[in-house]
Amino acid sequence: MNPQPPRRETPSPYPAATTAAEARALATTLMEVMSALLGLIERETELVRAGKLREAMAFEPEKTALSRRYVSAVGHLKASQKFLAQSASDLLPTLHRHHDTFRAMLQVNLTVLATAHAVSEGIVRGVNAEMQRRNIPNTYTAAGKRTAPGPRHITPLTVSRSL
Repeated sequence: MNPQPPRRETPSPYPAATTAAEARALATTLMEVMSALLGLIERETELVRAGKLREAMAFEPEKTALSRRYVSAVGHLKASQKFLAQSASDLLPTLHRHHDTFRAMLQVNLTVLATAHAVSEGIVRGVNAEMQRRNIPNTYTAAGKRTAPGPRHITPLTVSRSL
């Protein structure tokens, strides 16, 4: 067996906080981004629940921008984790509580989106099954059993994925 080379820590592309003021600014930025993203996700969830998918899709560019800001803020936080634990340990429990709320709301959003996806998929499958049932001829074999439809009797369903 070949021994594995020792792991080297890759330097973070995000600068670490070096002062208490920078740490507080970083925590504030992260909480503001999470709050903005939560507000957007809550509105999207309400619209999807109401069946207003076009309106919900309009949030996509803003949601993408906020998601990028969130990932950047988390990267900065990870790079500053040691400093935060030593000098601003009072911020960490607040950030954890805020992040737990954020995660719970994301889970609700993902559940609503998965439900909407499953319902729409069920509708499309139902329409397809009905179309196939109408296109298949009702014939019987010499033994009195129904014949399986041939490939020429099955017509594909075409769906446009753009709304």
